[in-house]
Amino acid sequence: MKLPSLNSQILIGCLLGVAGGSWLAGSGTAAAPEVLYGAKLVGNLFLDLLRMVLVPLVFSSIVVGVANLRAHDQMHRVWTTTLAFFFGTMGLAVVIGFGAAHLFRPGEGLQLEMFAEATRNYQARQMPLPDYIAQFLRGLFQNPFKALAQGEILAIVMIALFLGIALVVGGERYRNIRLLIGELQELCLMIVGWVMRLAPLGLAALLLQLVATQNSALLASLGHFIAVVIGSTLFHGLIVLPLILWLFTRISPIAFFKGSREALITAFVTSSSAATLPITLRCAEQHLHVKKDIASFVVPLGATVNMDGTALYEAAAALFVARLAGIELDIASQMIIFFVAMLGAIGAPGIPSVGMLSMVLVLESVGLPTEAIAILLPIDRILDTVRTAVNVEGDMVGSLIVQKVAGQSTLA
Repeated sequence: MKLPSLNSQILIGCLLGVAGGSWLAGSGTAAAPEVLYGAKLVGNLFLDLLRMVLVPLVFSSIVVGVANLRAHDQMHRVWTTTLAFFFGTMGLAVVIGFGAAHLFRPGEGLQLEMFAEATRNYQARQMPLPDYIAQFLRGLFQNPFKALAQGEILAIVMIALFLGIALVVGGERYRNIRLLIGELQELCLMIVGWVMRLAPLGLAALLLQLVATQNSALLASLGHFIAVVIGSTLFHGLIVLPLILWLFTRISPIAFFKGSREALITAFVTSSSAATLPITLRCAEQHLHVKKDIASFVVPLGATVNMDGTALYEAAAALFVARLAGIELDIASQMIIFFVAMLGAIGAPGIPSVGMLSMVLVLESVGLPTEAIAILLPIDRILDTVRTAVNVEGDMVGSLIVQKVAGQSTLA
C-alpha cells in the first residue's frame, strides 16, 4: 500500500499531537508525566538531528551560492546590478516583516512555559549595548575550525562568504574545491531528507508537549500571526515589487502580472522555486521579453539567492517566537536577525519547507528556542505557497530591471 506524501504525514502527525495533548490536558491521567517525558525525548531528538546537519548545510550552501557567480564574472555590470537588486529587495522585505510584527504584535501577552529555559538563558547573557557590539564584532571573525565545531552561526556565515568570494576570484584554479563543497551540500540535503522522514513523529511529540501544557489562546495567537505574515508578504508582492519595477522600467503592474501569471501560479501550487524555474524562464523570455543571456543568469541565480518572501517570514517569525518566550528583542538582536535572514537565503535550495532549516538558523543566532518550529512547521506549508510566489516574482522583476539598467529593454 502506498504511503501518504510527507506533507500529509506531517499534517497527520500534527493533528495526532494536538489531539493527544488536548486529551492529556483534560484527562488529568496519572500517566501524564511519563507521556510528557517521552514526548520531550522524541521532540528533542528530532531537533538535535536538525542541528546536527545545520552547520555543514549552511556553510556549503553559502559557499556554493557565492561561488556560482564565477561563471558570469565577465558580465560585471549585470551581476553587480543583480546582486544589488536581490539584496536591496530582501532588505526591504525584512524591514516589512519587522514592521508588521511590531505594528500588529502577534504573540503579545502569551508567554509559553515550554520556552522558560530559553528565556532564562537569553536574559543571563544580556549586557550593555557597547559591550554587546564589541562582542558581536569579535564573534564575526573566529578560527574557522573553532566556529564550525562550536556552531557559531555568524562566524560560519562570514567564513563561508570569504571562501565563496575567494573561489570566485580564483576561478578555474579552484574548480575541484568548488565541486567538493557542492557535493557536500548535496550530501547534507540527502541527510535532511532522511531527518524529515522523522518529522511527523517529532512534530507530534513537540505539539503534544506544547498543547498539554498551554491553553487555547495559542491558537488565536497563531491565527493572528498567519494573517500578519500573509498580509505583509502580499503587500511586498503586490505593492513594493511592482512599484520598484515601474520606477525603473515604467512597465505597468498589469502588464507584468499578465506576463508572469503562469510562473506565479506554478510557484504558489508547488511551493518550489526550483521546480518552477523552467516556467519562470519561459515567462521571462517569451512573455516579458527579457533577453536570453540576461534571463538565463538572473532567474536561476534568483532561485538560489533571492528569497524576499522567506526573509520577510523569518523576520516576523523571530519576533513572534520572542514574544511567546517572553523576550523583547533589542535593536542589536534585530540587526543580527536582519543579517542572518538575508545571508541565510544565499544558496538555500528552492524546495518546499526549506525555510524550516533557515528558521532554525535565525532562531539560534540570537538564542531563541528552536523548539518553536513545533509551532511554525504545521503552518509553514500554508505560508510557503505565498512566499514562494513572491520569491519567483522577485526573480522576474529583477531580470527586467537588470535588462533596463544594461540598456537592453525591449518590453513596451
